[in-house]
Amino acid sequence: MVKAIRVHELGGPEVLKWEDVEIGDPKEGEIRVKNKAIGLNFIDVYFRTGVYKAPTSPFTPGMEGVGVVTAVGPGLTGTQVGDLVAYAGNPMGSYTEEQILPANKVVPVPASIDPIVAASIMLKGMTARYLLRRCFRVEPGHTILVHAAAGGVGSLLSQWANSLGATVIGTVSTKEKAAQAKDDGCHDVIIYKEEDFVARVNEITSGNGVDVVYDSVGKDTFQGSLACLKSRGYMVSFGQSSGTPDPLPLSALAVKSLFLTRPSLMQYTATREELLETAGDVFSNVRDGVLRVRVNHTYPLSQAAQAHADLESRKTTGSVVLIP
Repeated sequence: MVKAIRVHELGGPEVLKWEDVEIGDPKEGEIRVKNKAIGLNFIDVYFRTGVYKAPTSPFTPGMEGVGVVTAVGPGLTGTQVGDLVAYAGNPMGSYTEEQILPANKVVPVPASIDPIVAASIMLKGMTARYLLRRCFRVEPGHTILVHAAAGGVGSLLSQWANSLGATVIGTVSTKEKAAQAKDDGCHDVIIYKEEDFVARVNEITSGNGVDVVYDSVGKDTFQGSLACLKSRGYMVSFGQSSGTPDPLPLSALAVKSLFLTRPSLMQYTATREELLETAGDVFSNVRDGVLRVRVNHTYPLSQAAQAHADLESRKTTGSVVLIP
């Protein structure tokens, strides 16, 4: 038996229960991993509240973790007991002391990367990578708008885009977060509680608009984000921390011939080759200093409910990691 967080009913942070679970032995193609650090992501909140539907009920949340391999399934090669590995995405269930994982879903963690850093950057870092390099390929001269620029993904987007030669405009909720966003490479920072971000973006870009908006906020920013785009601009809606955006008629995109996409990391790391390339690029940029990972908060895994409450109330910045 090991300890894990279990969700028996959808709701607030209080539905996260610390319980004993059986996990068994790895079968063919599987490994057993003893987690050292677990990344907290807003997608965990979506599953807990029912915005996204979990595949089973009850379920163990969590989409990201780093741990040591303690057992391998029969006939498995390429992964050994004692290896430090990381994963992000499916299968869900990282809020646990130990877990069974498909061997083809994990990647080796370089010795130069601390396990807590790796756990904080797998999902968020790979998300930043596909958004900037594949969803819309940011190049020198582009101007981009990043919402929640002081958050886990927003911080990495700002740093990485700046290193690629883009002009980065970020939105945040407080002066403290504005200072961090500036430090992370935002050329202009908008405190959206004090300013109209659409008007400020229009002013900053001299009325030209931005090439792409990376919007993880959703309902509260969606229409404004569209208004910030230049002709043939890209609206990349990759989250909905404020709620699901209202339905949009296709004709609304025609005014400026806009592109709209609602991407998911899982579709951009669907093959083993894509997963290894994406994770490898993230780890390389951490090693080379392009990405400075801000693990600003750690909680014991047993206190996942408190971590969720703090994340939802915007008390956190950067990355949050749970420690078993």
